Amino acid sequence: MRPPLFLPSDIPHDRPVLIAGPTASGKSALAAEIVARGGGVVVNADALQVYDCWRILSARPTAAEEARLPHRLYGHVAREAVYSAGHWLKDLRAVLAEGARPVIVGGTGLYFSALTQGLAEVPHTPSEVRRLADTRMAEAGLARMVADLDEATAARIDLRNPARVQRAWEVLQATGRGLADWQAETGAPLLPLERTAALVIRPDRDWLADRIDRRFDAMIEAGALDEVRAALPGWDPALPSSRAIGAPELVAHLRGALTLAEAVAAAKLASRQYAKRQRTWFRNRMRQWSEIRLP
Repeated sequence: MRPPLFLPSDIPHDRPVLIAGPTASGKSALAAEIVARGGGVVVNADALQVYDCWRILSARPTAAEEARLPHRLYGHVAREAVYSAGHWLKDLRAVLAEGARPVIVGGTGLYFSALTQGLAEVPHTPSEVRRLADTRMAEAGLARMVADLDEATAARIDLRNPARVQRAWEVLQATGRGLADWQAETGAPLLPLERTAALVIRPDRDWLADRIDRRFDAMIEAGALDEVRAALPGWDPALPSSRAIGAPELVAHLRGALTLAEAVAAAKLASRQYAKRQRTWFRNRMRQWSEIRLP
């Protein structure tokens, strides 16, 4: 299920390459092709592909693909760990120090923003504040949590994204300062955009929706249900790793709340909704990036 591969001919060989795109758009295949032809290392910029428990469900490169070409920052984080954009930047800095040209690919817009625009040094959220936030979200809901935010932060984050809202709420509770206030102290970026070849894939919506559906069917055939079954003992929906698209739905099936057909349909819908949020982010935040239109 490979997409039509369009490899731009004008990518400088002496610059890091950034490739952003929504889920199932074929960005990993493009990154691998660039490295195969011109050398370098494929570097992950997807917040779920860092976890060791989700090779199939997060569409990580296969073991054979990782063996064929150098790959970094895939599956190197334990399922129980909380891993942020700050952690990713720290790990990426070590990869860049290795000297190979990085081809950085993924769908997590926040990672690319942190990389090219800088990231504020926001203090770590204490575990007790996170537990309080989990309770607040479960009992009061997203709208109430949004209402608790400071005005400046509410104006600049995606208020439809529960994870982003909860993170901002936690920062305000833990530090007494809004997330926007911390972000105003952002340091210099690790890789300024002008020093990179930055590509963003913009696929046709219906074409992408079809690929998302077919890919999830392929995931089920490849053993995604067994992957989720292995993660079921000690399952904690509050962990960042538990936000893998399809994981909550398949957990619900394994616990008897949904049939497999219902779980698959719900996971496909969640994937399409996630892709829509990604496309919106890329459209609004990556206007200076070179576009690759598909199909």
